[in-house]
Amino acid sequence: MFPLRDNIPSRHRPYMMWALLAVNIAVFLGCLGLSAAQEFKLFHLFGVVPARYFNPEWAMFQGYPEGLLLPLGAHMFLHSGWMHLILNMWTLWIFGDNVEDVMGPFRFLAFYLLCGLGALAVHMLTSPGSAVPVVGASGAIAGVMGAYFFLYPHAKVVTFLPILIIPFVFELPAVFYLGAWFLTQVFSGLLTPSGGAGVAWWAHIGGFVAGMLLLRFFRDDSRCYYCYRSETWKEWK
Repeated sequence: MFPLRDNIPSRHRPYMMWALLAVNIAVFLGCLGLSAAQEFKLFHLFGVVPARYFNPEWAMFQGYPEGLLLPLGAHMFLHSGWMHLILNMWTLWIFGDNVEDVMGPFRFLAFYLLCGLGALAVHMLTSPGSAVPVVGASGAIAGVMGAYFFLYPHAKVVTFLPILIIPFVFELPAVFYLGAWFLTQVFSGLLTPSGGAGVAWWAHIGGFVAGMLLLRFFRDDSRCYYCYRSETWKEWK
């Protein structure tokens, strides 16, 4: 399922969401001219390789530099291809403005980065021996989705679902859309061998849960105009 739009308006311009979109796109475009070997080196230097943290002797033998902190943040702004970038940025575009609306720009940035770190921590704990670099904003964006799940379960999400060659477009309650997405990540994570290459399912799960848990520390109830059970939502509804 692919979200096309939601029905929750925003009271404030989402400047930080726009900034995150711009930085991610700029970094991706700046890396387009890299050769396959250069991209491989970039991802291994600035992506997060769990084995590099849990097995320092292996990391030294493989020639990794000593710095371990920069990749923890840098990996959120690297993407492995056009589809990876587009899916992440579109999802951030759909859900990020409404979450920023209840936090303000700088709280939203801190929330976003912490969700990304929470997602990464879960991935590293579930795949400590993996030598595959983790790159992408999907863990942080999963945190945004987790916050949206609590803030706007009453929202409607227009969803695109291709079945064979027939495109279906229909409206789903956000609680069902996001709940189905989360369960898909859980089932995929349980069925994927630990440390296997591909999608970091447990990072998505960790990010979503981190978003739900961290929301209470970052939301500003005075800005919660369309949150579930808010007075403005009742009037708007």
